[in-house]
Amino acid sequence: MKHKPRARSKMLAADRGVDIIGDVHGCYDEFMELLRRLGYERSHDGTYRHPRGRTLLSLGDITSRGPDSIKMLQFFIRHVEVGVAEMVDSNHGWKIARWLDGRSVTLAHGDEKVEKEFRRFEQEHGAKQTLLLKEQSRRLLFSSPSHMMIKYGGKLAAVAVHAGIRDDYIGMESPSVQTFCRYGDVAGTGADGRPIRRDWAAERKATHPLIVWGHDPRPQPEQKNGTLNIDQGCVFGGMLTAYRFPEDDLMSVPARENYSGLSDTPLTRYDSE
Repeated sequence: MKHKPRARSKMLAADRGVDIIGDVHGCYDEFMELLRRLGYERSHDGTYRHPRGRTLLSLGDITSRGPDSIKMLQFFIRHVEVGVAEMVDSNHGWKIARWLDGRSVTLAHGDEKVEKEFRRFEQEHGAKQTLLLKEQSRRLLFSSPSHMMIKYGGKLAAVAVHAGIRDDYIGMESPSVQTFCRYGDVAGTGADGRPIRRDWAAERKATHPLIVWGHDPRPQPEQKNGTLNIDQGCVFGGMLTAYRFPEDDLMSVPARENYSGLSDTPLTRYDSE
């Protein structure tokens, strides 16, 4: 077990605009298509930047289930480093970070695909390059804040979080806060092994700040009590969605295929409810 890096700041100024991206899950081609549609351009140093200085903000779960987890890790390692992108913590990100840290974890639910990618990467690029990428990835994931407080005009306007957050947790940091942000309000495990989730958004009393979240795929972006779900299950054959702040616009690109290998996906289950 290595030294855990300090979390990056959970404050983000949005005066130049922020583009919040839902769960990518290794869908790199769709991610790049969405970036182009949002107006990001490849600069001289190889990074993608918006001509108006907008910031790209990921809701986490950039890896696992899909085909290109390493490309997604490499993208955010570089873009967070130069200050044009950010990312919050997430359940898959936390699992992969602990695996990269040498901890005893069971890689399942698509996380095992990340291990396979790293094995292929080592065959192609060698042990030294692989160790470097693993350490960079570990630091990126471990240092991602539990949630991001988005300020506009000096005032708190929105919160970006992977799976949800209680209003009294905003700005706080503790194991309870981190767990809620990664997994949502989980009430246990069902007989089929799936988590039993409370609908924290339906129970929310406040409507400000806007809470933008993912984790629990919905066929379409869903607004409820000042919350906005932008996980449209791209890896399951749905869409990859971005929320543009402060414009209050949504933009989506369709998945090129269902990469998950599952026929009974969260989207089909949601549609049948």
